[in-house]
Amino acid sequence: MLITSEGEVVGTIGGGGMERLLVREALKVLKENKPKILHFTMGIEPKEGAIPVDSKCGGEVKIYMDIVKPDPRLVILGSGLIAQATARYAIECDFHVIIIDDAKSATQDNFPNMTVINSSYPNSLKKVEILSSDYIAILHGETGFELSGLRHVVKAGPAFIGLLGSSNKAREHKKQLKEEGYNPSNVDRIIGPIGLDIDAETPEEIGVSIVAQLIKIKRG
Repeated sequence: MLITSEGEVVGTIGGGGMERLLVREALKVLKENKPKILHFTMGIEPKEGAIPVDSKCGGEVKIYMDIVKPDPRLVILGSGLIAQATARYAIECDFHVIIIDDAKSATQDNFPNMTVINSSYPNSLKKVEILSSDYIAILHGETGFELSGLRHVVKAGPAFIGLLGSSNKAREHKKQLKEEGYNPSNVDRIIGPIGLDIDAETPEEIGVSIVAQLIKIKRG
Protein backbone atom coordinates (compact mmCIF):
# COMPACT_ATOMS: atom_id res chain seq x y z
CA MET A 1 0.00 0.00 0.00
CA LEU A 2 1.32 3.43 -0.95
CA ILE A 3 0.53 6.48 1.16
CA THR A 4 1.44 9.99 -0.03
CA SER A 5 2.47 12.94 2.09
CA GLU A 6 -1.06 14.33 1.51
CA GLY A 7 -2.61 11.19 3.01
CA GLU A 8 -3.81 9.78 -0.32
CA VAL A 9 -3.85 5.98 -0.48
CA VAL A 10 -3.17 3.58 -3.36
CA GLY A 11 -3.78 -0.11 -2.67
CA THR A 12 -4.83 -1.69 0.61
CA ILE A 13 -3.79 -4.08 3.36
CA GLY A 14 -7.39 -5.07 4.03
CA GLY A 15 -9.11 -1.92 5.24
CA GLY A 16 -10.66 -1.44 8.65
CA GLY A 17 -9.31 0.24 11.75
CA MET A 18 -5.75 -0.95 11.24
CA GLU A 19 -5.55 0.70 7.83
CA ARG A 20 -6.84 4.00 9.18
CA LEU A 21 -4.22 3.89 11.93
CA LEU A 22 -1.59 2.98 9.34
CA VAL A 23 -2.28 6.14 7.34
CA ARG A 24 -1.86 8.23 10.48
CA GLU A 25 1.42 6.52 11.33
CA ALA A 26 2.68 6.78 7.73
CA LEU A 27 2.39 10.56 7.82
CA LYS A 28 4.58 10.56 10.95
CA VAL A 29 7.15 8.34 9.20
CA LEU A 30 7.25 10.69 6.20
CA LYS A 31 7.73 13.69 8.48
CA GLU A 32 10.52 11.98 10.44
CA ASN A 33 12.08 10.64 7.20
CA LYS A 34 12.94 7.28 8.78
CA PRO A 35 11.60 3.76 8.07
CA LYS A 36 9.71 2.07 10.87
CA ILE A 37 8.21 -1.28 11.90
CA LEU A 38 4.71 -1.12 13.36
CA HIS A 39 3.18 -3.84 15.53
CA PHE A 40 -0.62 -4.10 15.64
CA THR A 41 -2.75 -6.37 17.84
CA MET A 42 -6.16 -7.37 16.52
CA GLY A 43 -8.56 -7.56 19.45
CA ILE A 44 -6.11 -9.23 21.83
CA GLU A 45 -4.16 -7.90 24.80
CA PRO A 46 -1.48 -5.61 23.29
CA LYS A 47 2.16 -6.26 24.05
CA GLU A 48 4.43 -3.39 25.00
CA GLY A 49 4.78 -0.94 22.11
CA ALA A 50 1.96 -2.52 20.10
CA ILE A 51 -0.93 -0.52 18.67
CA PRO A 52 -4.32 -2.01 19.63
CA VAL A 53 -6.98 -2.32 16.91
CA ASP A 54 -10.66 -2.79 17.67
CA SER A 55 -11.16 -6.06 15.79
CA LYS A 56 -12.51 -9.55 16.41
CA CYS A 57 -10.00 -11.10 13.98
CA GLY A 58 -7.48 -11.92 16.67
CA GLY A 59 -3.74 -12.22 16.19
CA GLU A 60 -0.96 -9.77 15.47
CA VAL A 61 0.34 -7.94 12.42
CA LYS A 62 3.77 -6.42 11.84
CA ILE A 63 4.13 -3.87 9.05
CA TYR A 64 7.35 -2.48 7.67
CA MET A 65 7.04 1.11 6.47
CA ASP A 66 9.69 2.47 4.13
CA ILE A 67 10.04 5.82 2.39
CA VAL A 68 9.98 5.88 -1.40
CA LYS A 69 11.50 8.98 -2.91
CA PRO A 70 11.32 9.80 -6.64
CA ASP A 71 14.24 11.43 -8.40
CA PRO A 72 14.27 15.09 -7.30
CA ARG A 73 13.17 17.73 -9.80
CA LEU A 74 15.41 20.61 -10.73
CA VAL A 75 13.54 23.48 -12.37
CA ILE A 76 15.94 25.80 -14.19
CA LEU A 77 14.77 29.24 -15.27
CA GLY A 78 17.07 30.21 -18.11
CA SER A 79 18.80 28.36 -20.92
CA GLY A 80 22.21 29.96 -21.44
CA LEU A 81 25.62 28.33 -21.14
CA ILE A 82 25.54 28.11 -17.34
CA ALA A 83 22.05 26.61 -17.43
CA GLN A 84 23.18 24.08 -20.04
CA ALA A 85 26.20 23.01 -17.99
CA THR A 86 24.16 22.79 -14.79
CA ALA A 87 21.48 20.73 -16.50
CA ARG A 88 24.01 18.24 -17.93
CA TYR A 89 25.60 17.56 -14.56
CA ALA A 90 22.23 17.45 -12.79
CA ILE A 91 20.90 14.78 -15.16
CA GLU A 92 23.99 12.65 -14.48
CA CYS A 93 23.29 13.01 -10.74
CA ASP A 94 19.72 11.68 -11.13
CA PHE A 95 17.79 14.94 -11.11
CA HIS A 96 14.77 15.24 -13.36
CA VAL A 97 15.40 18.57 -15.10
CA ILE A 98 12.81 21.05 -16.37
CA ILE A 99 13.89 24.09 -18.39
CA ILE A 100 11.73 27.21 -18.60
CA ASP A 101 12.77 30.04 -20.91
CA ASP A 102 11.56 31.84 -24.02
CA ALA A 103 15.01 32.29 -25.57
CA LYS A 104 16.27 30.64 -28.75
CA SER A 105 18.71 28.60 -26.65
CA ALA A 106 15.83 26.74 -24.93
CA THR A 107 15.81 23.80 -27.33
CA GLN A 108 15.70 20.05 -26.98
CA ASP A 109 19.10 19.85 -28.69
CA ASN A 110 20.66 21.92 -25.92
CA PHE A 111 18.77 20.00 -23.23
CA PRO A 112 18.50 16.35 -24.32
CA ASN A 113 16.40 14.01 -22.16
CA MET A 114 14.94 16.97 -20.30
CA THR A 115 11.58 18.76 -20.28
CA VAL A 116 11.87 22.06 -22.15
CA ILE A 117 9.13 24.68 -21.91
CA ASN A 118 9.77 27.42 -24.44
CA SER A 119 6.75 29.67 -24.71
CA SER A 120 5.74 33.18 -23.71
CA TYR A 121 7.35 34.09 -20.40
CA PRO A 122 6.25 34.58 -17.62
CA ASN A 123 2.98 32.86 -18.58
CA SER A 124 5.00 29.70 -19.22
CA LEU A 125 5.68 29.46 -15.47
CA LYS A 126 2.06 28.41 -14.97
CA LYS A 127 2.78 25.19 -16.88
CA VAL A 128 4.85 23.83 -13.98
CA GLU A 129 3.34 23.29 -10.55
CA ILE A 130 6.17 23.91 -8.09
CA LEU A 131 6.30 21.19 -5.44
CA SER A 132 7.69 21.47 -1.92
CA SER A 133 10.35 18.91 -2.90
CA ASP A 134 11.55 20.82 -5.99
CA TYR A 135 14.90 22.54 -6.44
CA ILE A 136 14.78 25.86 -8.30
CA ALA A 137 17.79 27.43 -10.05
CA ILE A 138 17.27 30.87 -11.58
CA LEU A 139 20.15 31.11 -14.07
CA HIS A 140 19.13 33.94 -16.36
CA GLY A 141 20.51 37.34 -15.36
CA GLU A 142 17.81 39.82 -16.36
CA THR A 143 16.08 41.51 -13.42
CA GLY A 144 12.53 41.32 -14.80
CA PHE A 145 12.91 37.66 -15.71
CA GLU A 146 14.32 36.81 -12.29
CA LEU A 147 11.66 38.64 -10.32
CA SER A 148 8.85 37.01 -12.31
CA GLY A 149 10.36 33.61 -11.56
CA LEU A 150 10.89 34.39 -7.89
CA ARG A 151 7.31 35.61 -7.48
CA HIS A 152 6.09 32.32 -8.91
CA VAL A 153 8.27 29.98 -6.85
CA VAL A 154 8.39 31.64 -3.41
CA LYS A 155 4.64 31.14 -3.00
CA ALA A 156 5.13 27.36 -3.25
CA GLY A 157 8.02 27.13 -0.78
CA PRO A 158 10.22 24.59 -2.64
CA ALA A 159 13.15 22.77 -1.05
CA PHE A 160 15.69 25.14 -2.61
CA ILE A 161 15.73 28.46 -4.46
CA GLY A 162 19.05 29.58 -5.89
CA LEU A 163 19.78 32.77 -7.80
CA LEU A 164 22.70 33.40 -10.13
CA GLY A 165 24.61 36.62 -9.51
CA SER A 166 25.91 38.69 -6.64
CA SER A 167 24.84 38.67 -3.02
CA ASN A 168 23.85 42.33 -3.45
CA LYS A 169 21.40 41.45 -6.22
CA ALA A 170 19.89 38.68 -4.10
CA ARG A 171 19.53 41.08 -1.19
CA GLU A 172 17.77 43.69 -3.36
CA HIS A 173 15.42 41.09 -4.87
CA LYS A 174 14.50 39.82 -1.41
CA LYS A 175 13.83 43.36 -0.22
CA GLN A 176 11.52 44.05 -3.17
CA LEU A 177 9.61 40.77 -2.75
CA LYS A 178 9.01 41.50 0.93
CA GLU A 179 7.81 45.00 0.07
CA GLU A 180 5.40 43.40 -2.41
CA GLY A 181 3.94 41.31 0.42
CA TYR A 182 5.47 37.88 -0.18
CA ASN A 183 5.98 35.59 2.82
CA PRO A 184 9.25 36.77 4.45
CA SER A 185 10.24 33.28 5.62
CA ASN A 186 9.92 31.93 2.08
CA VAL A 187 11.75 34.92 0.62
CA ASP A 188 14.64 34.54 3.07
CA ARG A 189 15.24 31.01 1.76
CA ILE A 190 16.49 32.42 -1.55
CA ILE A 191 20.21 31.68 -1.83
CA GLY A 192 22.36 34.03 -3.86
CA PRO A 193 24.82 33.60 -5.30
CA ILE A 194 23.88 30.03 -6.10
CA GLY A 195 26.61 27.36 -5.97
CA LEU A 196 29.38 26.37 -3.59
CA ASP A 197 32.28 28.80 -3.35
CA ILE A 198 35.03 27.04 -5.33
CA ASP A 199 36.25 30.11 -7.23
CA ALA A 200 34.42 28.87 -10.32
CA GLU A 201 34.83 30.97 -13.48
CA THR A 202 33.71 29.03 -16.58
CA PRO A 203 30.11 27.94 -17.23
CA GLU A 204 31.17 24.33 -16.65
CA GLU A 205 32.84 25.14 -13.33
CA ILE A 206 29.82 27.16 -12.20
CA GLY A 207 27.58 24.26 -13.22
CA VAL A 208 29.67 21.91 -11.07
CA SER A 209 29.44 24.28 -8.10
CA ILE A 210 25.65 24.52 -8.44
CA VAL A 211 25.03 20.78 -8.71
CA ALA A 212 27.43 20.14 -5.82
CA GLN A 213 25.33 22.50 -3.72
CA LEU A 214 22.13 20.69 -4.74
CA ILE A 215 23.65 17.34 -3.77
CA LYS A 216 24.75 18.73 -0.40
CA ILE A 217 21.22 19.93 0.33
CA LYS A 218 19.62 16.73 -0.96
CA ARG A 219 21.81 14.63 1.34
CA GLY A 220 20.94 16.78 4.31
